[in-house]
Amino acid sequence: MKNIVKTLQCIIMLVLLAMAGCTGSTNNQTAGVSKDTRASLTLIPPSPITKNVKLDIRGAVWNESPADRKYKISVYMDNVDKASCLHTEEKEVPAGGNTGVRFWLDTEKYIGNRNIILVAESGNEVKTMIEPLTIIDSKIRSTRRIDGGWFEFYHWCENEGHFWNKDIIKLTNAQWAEMMKGMHDIEMDIVVIQELFRNQKYVGQHDMDKTGYTGFPYYESKVYPKKEGDSLLNHTNFGKESPNYPAWKDLAADKPLESVLDEADKLNMKVFLGVGGYAWFDFTQGSLDWSKKVTKELWEMYGHHKSFYGWYISNEVGGYLGENDERRDELVHFFKEFTAYARSLAPDKPVMLATNCHDVKSSNGYYPKLLANLDILCPFGFHRMPEGDYTGKEVAEILQNYCDEAGSHLWMDMEVFLFGEKNALYPRPIDQVVHDLLMLDNFEKVCCYAYTGLMNASWQTAQPGGEPTVKLYNDYMQYLVTGRDTIGY
Repeated sequence: MKNIVKTLQCIIMLVLLAMAGCTGSTNNQTAGVSKDTRASLTLIPPSPITKNVKLDIRGAVWNESPADRKYKISVYMDNVDKASCLHTEEKEVPAGGNTGVRFWLDTEKYIGNRNIILVAESGNEVKTMIEPLTIIDSKIRSTRRIDGGWFEFYHWCENEGHFWNKDIIKLTNAQWAEMMKGMHDIEMDIVVIQELFRNQKYVGQHDMDKTGYTGFPYYESKVYPKKEGDSLLNHTNFGKESPNYPAWKDLAADKPLESVLDEADKLNMKVFLGVGGYAWFDFTQGSLDWSKKVTKELWEMYGHHKSFYGWYISNEVGGYLGENDERRDELVHFFKEFTAYARSLAPDKPVMLATNCHDVKSSNGYYPKLLANLDILCPFGFHRMPEGDYTGKEVAEILQNYCDEAGSHLWMDMEVFLFGEKNALYPRPIDQVVHDLLMLDNFEKVCCYAYTGLMNASWQTAQPGGEPTVKLYNDYMQYLVTGRDTIGY
């Protein structure tokens, strides 16, 4: 019902814009009078948010005409009129170039269902974008819900993925799309694709800068194509112990990424494309060069999808940000260069990194340096802090202060798994998940690790991980629908 109401609101808004002489599109779908201008509008974080979140509003315009153009780019709340204008800039954009605008909005006085509208004008040509936004009246920053989840086409380790890898490799294109619908049905509308290449290498333990990249792509990459006769299971930890080895060399689906993006487009979801993996914890120059090439290709192949939201760097790193200052310097340099490059392609799209939250006290003052060029920090592991370290609540506050000072965003990578025999991951009990949602209330957004293999809707035709994953899904749905009192909080 909520989605129907939002859709009707957007339709009414489009009619009003048309009456005002503007052509619009909902949910950041590019459309408009000019065929030579493309535009995008990104809200960080996306809807819904509480009134305690300061909203990062970003827009981008691409001039695809053969001549330089001057654009007036304005952002409005609900209506396109002078009284509703939040921000305006004038930009010169060269032929074939792009530009971005960015500003921050205090949301406290805008509680309710809103529409953020971007209008880009050049002469008589107009491009309009609309993003629906729900702002919740709350005393805390968090919405106390899981806003999205990590999404894997195959888990990197056969031991950890014991309960689902044997099945997930067999999913069809349609079944990958079903997973999008399953997430959407419980309002998990942010999708973080873990990685788009599988390569089981570690920083300092390979020579790919000399011998070349060795990974396995999940899409039809031209810059790093699949090698003839290669097997996905050659690139996973303990892959040769899989019951599918050696018969299965690849995913059953021939277009898993396209299936995910197409369905996400239909459902107005937000998708981070996973730039990885080069090698775990690797932020060397070789990793940077590889990441730029992959990012360019992904942008050219998939940047047209309205569900494309941002870039997720898959390499991960510990809370100490590297084993020594040399590694930390590599990390800082990586994001200084990568974020600038990503913005040259898509000025409004954020860059996100997931870090372990353990041993942050040993980071040697590097968080401000990192966050100067990182849009979203998304740490994990708060419920399993090592003895002698900060508590989960304490480190969340420390990281929040770092992000606030840098003008970056702090989201949480919530683990919805526990470790079983041989580290096999299985669904975490709902009371533990809810405990973290209630205790760690400073995060703008919470994305769980992971939907794939740990949560499934009962109606999905494939349920990798089995009945326990359906139970966690249903238990979370109960929490979402009936409130915290249902399960004793």
